[in-house]
Amino acid sequence: MSSTLSRVDGVLPRHSGGLPGIVSDFYELSKPRIIYLLLITTAAAMIMAARGIPHLQTLLWTLLGGGLASASAGAFNCIVDSDIDGLMRRTCARPIPTGRMSIRSAAIYAVATGIISFAILILLVNPLAAWLSLAGNVYYVVIYTMMLKRVTPLNIVIGGAAGAIPPLVGWAAVTGTIGGPAIGLFMIIFLWTPPHFWSLALMTEIDYDKAKIPMLPNVSGVARTKLEILIYSIVLVAASLALWYPFHVMGWIYLAAAAILGGIFLYGAVRVLTQEGKTWPRWLFKFSLLYLALMCLALVIDRIFA
Repeated sequence: MSSTLSRVDGVLPRHSGGLPGIVSDFYELSKPRIIYLLLITTAAAMIMAARGIPHLQTLLWTLLGGGLASASAGAFNCIVDSDIDGLMRRTCARPIPTGRMSIRSAAIYAVATGIISFAILILLVNPLAAWLSLAGNVYYVVIYTMMLKRVTPLNIVIGGAAGAIPPLVGWAAVTGTIGGPAIGLFMIIFLWTPPHFWSLALMTEIDYDKAKIPMLPNVSGVARTKLEILIYSIVLVAASLALWYPFHVMGWIYLAAAAILGGIFLYGAVRVLTQEGKTWPRWLFKFSLLYLALMCLALVIDRIFA
């Protein structure tokens, strides 16, 4: 997160040469900050499914397979977007646009990590988890990156489903099925994605305009984007509370956390709408990450102790 905001502010990372530099480039190509977030939601779903710590081998193989799947998707995304990454301050320091890595090397890495990921999940976890993970990657690379990102300002809305699949993978890894709490977490992440990314887009709309990416601020304007952030935030909080009532998927511990965290989220969204400048979009972007992590924690605690 700090790296993302640093690049928004125009502070580019330093890269060392030699083997450490090569390792750093492949690490960056994998989009590690996304990996961490996806693994948190995967682990949360696994703990919920097991009502405690799942079998250690299942947990480790699922997280390794999921991490490699995300690395593969991130690398493919960097390949497809290599022509526009160099135009944006937030992405211009990535390995491909700077010339530190060739598209061929990135493609080999993307294919290799994808194959290894699928092999781990289908052989050491279960087929449902493997195919769900693969479906998430295909959706992210083909549907979002290749078909939606450069065509419609709804790219984040529709494409958000890709980032919401890991909880389904985690639940399937433990149970071999897809359960209600995992679907609930899928729904939360899906609705969380637009206000999270549009907050970032409010800080970088000039970059998206340069790259001709139809992100909401540079297509519909800042005022419309701020209103959409508030609308989606309201829907997000309402959906999160619906897991307690009327669906009764979760209990009172979750309800308390969802109400408090949702209230803070809505406060930030209102401030984004009513205040000028980038201070509140930055605040909401940062808090949205904390919100998702704490919601996962609340789901886990409620599932184990409620």
